[in-house]
Amino acid sequence: MRALDVFAAVVGAMTARGIGVIVNDHITQAQWCDGMNLCDASWHNESLPLCRVRQTEEEWIQHWEVVMGRFVGDPWVIGCDLRNEVRGLWGTMTWGMWAAAAERCGERLLRLNPEWLMVVEGVSSANDLSGARARPVRYSVPGRVVYSSHVYSWSGWGSLVPFNKRSYPSFVEEMRRNWSYLLEEDIAPVWVGEFGVGGNPAGGDRHYWVNLMRYLEHVDADFGYWALNPRKPHKNEFESYGLLGDDWRSERGGFRLRDMKRLMRSEKGGPLIGEGAFGVQDEKRDEGPDEKKAIR
Repeated sequence: MRALDVFAAVVGAMTARGIGVIVNDHITQAQWCDGMNLCDASWHNESLPLCRVRQTEEEWIQHWEVVMGRFVGDPWVIGCDLRNEVRGLWGTMTWGMWAAAAERCGERLLRLNPEWLMVVEGVSSANDLSGARARPVRYSVPGRVVYSSHVYSWSGWGSLVPFNKRSYPSFVEEMRRNWSYLLEEDIAPVWVGEFGVGGNPAGGDRHYWVNLMRYLEHVDADFGYWALNPRKPHKNEFESYGLLGDDWRSERGGFRLRDMKRLMRSEKGGPLIGEGAFGVQDEKRDEGPDEKKAIR
């Protein structure tokens, strides 16, 4: 049995239960993704001689075709997240380079199934979609593009001020510049494809989570949380961001699940993590001018 057979069995088990699946090309080499490996910083790495697994752009597209060929007839496989957190060598990947590659790959996949969504992440580790304003991703099949941003406490490294150190107005300004303008101006849908925090955050992590939950109350963005699994593949280490216990049944999401469920139910104005979960009062929730702009 090949790894692809195992993957297809997992996908089939989920779709048989009515769970929609977006397949993601997360990494080129089969190992834990820590963001530091230059061989995984792009969809192609043939120019880097020391990479254990090397691929050209054409090979990347062919690999996508092989994987997705298994799911052409499954209506619950709904899309392809074309590449995780493109960044190039230390953040040198430009939006134009990535947008063009995403178009070439997406067009080939849409030949297999024109109903699939093509999820295109931002550059700078999926932080930045600002380039899509001047250079949008376009396909021959309309309405297939979904842009995706990842928002973590350490994100924002391109500006040297991570999100865990930003005031709420500064955080809102960066979200609007990076991706939420696409929603505000009705340009395209956005999926906040990754965010997460540990089960007992303090300091900057807690500050980041409050700001993000507060902002997501006011924008029409879907989201995906990292991560469900209780352990990391690397050395079976504990996944502090995980929502499930080691039995894969018990829940340890706590405030994280509560906050996300409230977002999904569109319950505005309920208590956030810092306003009850830890028995301390967080930043004032008075709407400043930046938040009012985001709400509009």
